[in-house]
Amino acid sequence: MSGGKFTALTGELHAYIVRSGAREDAALAAVRESTAELGDVSVMQVSPDQGAFLTLLTRMLGARRALELGTFTGYSAICIARGLAGGGELVACELDSDRAEAARTNFAAAGVVDRIDLRVGAAIDTLELLRSEGGEPFDVAFIDADKTSYDRYYEICLELLRPGGLIVIDNVLRGGRVIEDPEDEADHVVVALNDRIATDERVEIAMLGVADGVTLALKK
Repeated sequence: MSGGKFTALTGELHAYIVRSGAREDAALAAVRESTAELGDVSVMQVSPDQGAFLTLLTRMLGARRALELGTFTGYSAICIARGLAGGGELVACELDSDRAEAARTNFAAAGVVDRIDLRVGAAIDTLELLRSEGGEPFDVAFIDADKTSYDRYYEICLELLRPGGLIVIDNVLRGGRVIEDPEDEADHVVVALNDRIATDERVEIAMLGVADGVTLALKK
């Protein structure tokens, strides 16, 4: 089957997209720059165009209740929080306490600290707690934590969403390894989840070539 129409991105073309299509303010730029100083691990941070996409999706949904798995230093959480409707809240999950502390500082600088409930610990534990508590369903969930648990995250997030709620799954291309030889357990889990979501009749889907691949799954 033909891959259809697309434009392959060079570094220069991606820079153009960021410059022309992502309104990154000083607070977000500061998060990006300070995170870059961490070295190779900084690749876990979403790109500016992806952040702008998250803000827009959240706003279009009219989301008041959001969930993020894998907050890192806070760039994506700030973007989601900024898209929330008035009085909205993001439950953000981060495993590493040092990263969580950096995220808190960044939330304050971006003026969104009052919209984010940051939970430190394993994302799966927070999900299980939210499931046991019941309560108001979520409007949007962003999955970007431990890839070996992606299948479990997906199932519980789907349960926690309202009908018409949206799951956004990051890194679904795994650097292109989804069509090559998966290198590790994380690759295998993501490939299997991609295959499952492709035929999951509980959701409407679109996989996009944004950053390292993003899947949108809208709960029916």
